[in-house]
Amino acid sequence: MDRIVYVNGDFVPQADAKVSVFDRGFLFGDGVYEVIPVLNSRLVEAAHAVARLERSMGEIGLAWPCAKEDYLPILEELRKRNGITEGSVYMQVSRGVAERDFAFPANTPSSFVAFTSARRIIDNPLAKSGVAVVSVPDLRWKRRDIKSLNLLAQCLAKQEAVSRGAFEGWMHEDGHVTEGASSSAFIVKGDKIITRALSNAILPGIRRKVIMQLAREHDIALEERAFTLEEAIGADEAFLSSATTLVMPVISIDGRPVADGKPGRVTLLMRSLYVELLLQEANA
Repeated sequence: MDRIVYVNGDFVPQADAKVSVFDRGFLFGDGVYEVIPVLNSRLVEAAHAVARLERSMGEIGLAWPCAKEDYLPILEELRKRNGITEGSVYMQVSRGVAERDFAFPANTPSSFVAFTSARRIIDNPLAKSGVAVVSVPDLRWKRRDIKSLNLLAQCLAKQEAVSRGAFEGWMHEDGHVTEGASSSAFIVKGDKIITRALSNAILPGIRRKVIMQLAREHDIALEERAFTLEEAIGADEAFLSSATTLVMPVISIDGRPVADGKPGRVTLLMRSLYVELLLQEANA
């Protein structure tokens, strides 16, 4: 079946999905995006995604591309038309179509594009084996808390990871890990989960937020602070999180094993708790 894509009010076949070459998302990366997981034919954690999207748009002065109350119904209709039972919905909002000029155009409607992807989230085999990460310099701008379309630095980081045979790149600056190219980064020492505190230096990950909520609910110790690469390699466990990986064990960093090179107990517990939570929402 040809994938159906949503483009500025219309559901169209993938081959017919087009945006203008003058769209500021294309010319400048002037926009923001979100990814929402799909489980059991339902959008999950959608409220978190709406809140983060609204914040990102507000930070760059971008208007909603549709009525706010219509946003999730549009994405749900797109999911239905594509028959997605497990996977994700990607969407992006740009500042719209205008002559190329750096300053914001006046009275220009925002552009809104969305598409779906089918993928295994719950039974991802990598969650059992764990993944390798490599360290890469953090080359990004100073407002990483905005989920911006400007992803060139992340693409470079991910490509370096792939070229070195790894799943993800953990970006670092000033000797400390910031986050993954497309994920949040965590280590475990003893029974304590450690992750970097929120600031303009990292994206406020939805999975990060939920993981921390789950940890508090189950009396698992938490610490929000920066950690070094050497500290990560010497940790008892490490893991990453994102919309499509949930909680993913990290078993090596720069070719050096984390502990015994196998997914750790706390990591697997957090993944189990997270999956249980999402399935409860999907089956409600």
